[in-house]
Amino acid sequence: MGRGGAGRVEIDRAALVHNIREFRRLIGRKRLFLGVVKANAYGHGLVETGRIAAAEGVDWLGVNSAAEGAALREAGVGVPVLVLGYVPLADLEEAVERDLRLTVYNRETVKALASLARRTRRTVRLHVKVETGTWRQGIVPRDLAAFVREARKSPGLVVEGLSSHFANIEDTTRHDYPRLQLDCYRTACRDLEAGGLSVPIKHMSCTASTILFPEPDFNLARVGIGLYGLWPSKETYLSASLEKREPPSLRPVLAWRARVAQVKKAPAGAFVGYGCTYRTTRPTTLAVVPVGYSDGYDRRLSNAAHVLIKGRRAPVRGRVAMDFVMADVTDIPGVRLEDEVTLLGADGRERIAAEDLAALAGTIGYEVLARINPLIPRVVV
Repeated sequence: MGRGGAGRVEIDRAALVHNIREFRRLIGRKRLFLGVVKANAYGHGLVETGRIAAAEGVDWLGVNSAAEGAALREAGVGVPVLVLGYVPLADLEEAVERDLRLTVYNRETVKALASLARRTRRTVRLHVKVETGTWRQGIVPRDLAAFVREARKSPGLVVEGLSSHFANIEDTTRHDYPRLQLDCYRTACRDLEAGGLSVPIKHMSCTASTILFPEPDFNLARVGIGLYGLWPSKETYLSASLEKREPPSLRPVLAWRARVAQVKKAPAGAFVGYGCTYRTTRPTTLAVVPVGYSDGYDRRLSNAAHVLIKGRRAPVRGRVAMDFVMADVTDIPGVRLEDEVTLLGADGRERIAAEDLAALAGTIGYEVLARINPLIPRVVV
């Protein structure tokens, strides 16, 4: 059962399809297009988004865990699925059974997969992640050839891809460090090929690099946040403008809506919410909205954010509680029980963007979206 009081998350199919087509235009038809749907598709609904992407011709999907990959398979999504995150040794068998491609960088993982491949007589496709300067997942270049050679010795294991990841491409308009990482990655590829260990699929992209570095020597492009209509950062947009690249036209895909649970009158001088952090200065009409930080509506939005009711902005008053938030609707006539409330998205000419809430909460749009409680129903509209 979903969190009915917390409303629904609407997924705009037309906007998602539009964004997919914009990135297909950038990527072209000669490269594989991997749509990243990890973290419940950045809050948009793993299965709902994955189905639309696959139907629209996205070649591969990227997830963080074997459980996410299994959910796609159970939903009938048959395109190749690459697990980008770490899969615990205990979960490898399910990943193999579900025909998931796996990102690897530990010899223990490769050894366990080799045993599973022999026992199940299945082919397991591996993508080796090379460390190029993010110092997160990955194997350092000097150990790469030995790692790939060892994996290839095992019947049933296929080293299909070589991947890496940028550290700060979204954070700056100066791309010296990303270019150093690119050079490191390319050197690793050349060294492998010189040793007779060529790997067919090469990928190091994200939304920002897909826009800024349309590298023809990579044959798979990974796109995440851009699918959902958000730019990775203001710096990415500015970089595209400075480099005179035609920026993709992106449309936000997600709207989060709830309903008014109560309309009440508060006198002047009344304290609203926990901690008495807001005090009315006039007779005030409050709309109680059954959404709180347990639903992913950040507590740092207390006394800062707005919601939309009847196409107008209503300021949040008092602290965001676990399950409730109050909005001042004194200047919005006719608000009634169960009127629609837009927490994120558009209502008439007004819009509240994920970037707006992120700025108020001191975070990024990614987090605003990804933290929306997965129990809230996702509805494709």
